[in-house]
Order: sequence, then C-alpha cells, then structure tokens
Amino acid sequence: MIDVTKEDFSVDEALERLRSRGMGALVTFVGVVRDSSRGKAVDRIEIQVYEEMARRQLEEIREEAIARFGVEEIAIIHRYGSLEVSDNIMMIAVGGGHRPEAFDACRWVLETIKEKVPIWKKEITPEGDFWVEGEKP
Repeated sequence: MIDVTKEDFSVDEALERLRSRGMGALVTFVGVVRDSSRGKAVDRIEIQVYEEMARRQLEEIREEAIARFGVEEIAIIHRYGSLEVSDNIMMIAVGGGHRPEAFDACRWVLETIKEKVPIWKKEITPEGDFWVEGEKP
C-alpha cells in the first residue's frame, strides 16, 4: 500500500488494512512535524514532491524490502503540502511473521526513502524560510 497525499492519515486505519492472520509483528514508524530544528523554532513545514516519480520509487522500495527481509506487507504513506507542528508527515508500517525482520525492514525503508525519493522540505521559522538540504523529511 502506497499513498502520497495532502490529507492526514489514520494510523489505526492503515494498520487494519495491513494486518493479516499470518503476521506476528506489526512495526510502525510515524514521522511528525517538530517545533524546532537545528536550534531554531519551526512554525510549520512545507513539503514538495514529484508525485508520479515518488509513487513509483516508493513502490520499488516496498517491493525490494518485502523480498529482502521476507516480510508479508509494507504500507508507506507520505504527506505533502503545508503541515503544522505535530501533524503527521509519514508512516511506514511493516507486517511480518517475526519482529527482527519487521524492524529491520522498517528502518531500511525509512533510510532508503530519505536517500532516493524526490521529496523536499522547507521549514518556516520566525527567522525566515529555510530549505532543508542533505536531509529528507
């Protein structure tokens, strides 16, 4: 399950869509907007995405992780647009037979998204707006 959206998401609903009887582990990561970054207050962030390419790359990452780690299913949801402090940004959920491979797959998916997917973040602060370079949301 891949979703790139402006809309907020429900962690519970995503987990219910992912869950199956064969899963012994559901590992999740939910990224949220924090109120500070690099010593500066953050009012909100703006996330831009090349949506078509991002969807394609997220699906490739999902498929590779399932094959590499032997997990059953992976859901990736990533938001874009203007997000306020405490808003959800991203969710990765991995369902597998056992926790070690589910945790490993979740971390690998997160790090691979940060490296490869065309998503950009601008922090809106009282001191001005700053594009975050060399780091993904």
